[in-house]
Amino acid sequence: MDVFKPSNQYYYGCIMGIGKLYPLNDNQFTADVNYQLFQRGESTGWAAELTLASTYKVNENEIFVIELEDNRKCLCKLKKKVNRAVNGIPPSFIYHATSLGQIE
Repeated sequence: MDVFKPSNQYYYGCIMGIGKLYPLNDNQFTADVNYQLFQRGESTGWAAELTLASTYKVNENEIFVIELEDNRKCLCKLKKKVNRAVNGIPPSFIYHATSLGQIE
């Protein structure tokens, strides 16, 4: 089992894929996302790094629903990682997603 250690917590396993992002309030499709999700051991918590596949201005106070490649969904908050961008025009920022519940 692979072990990752972002944010001083141990994470076990990694799920990568392409998902969809929806704001919680209007449930209207916002953007496709490329994600790398880390699950926390035995708990239901998780964290992820993701990039948006299209241009969308993320409000960091907003709660989102992320739909994973296997159609499971979960709530999360996004925070732009400072000085981390993927090359492109315009640049795509990398976001840290924090879980607000379990993946269902």
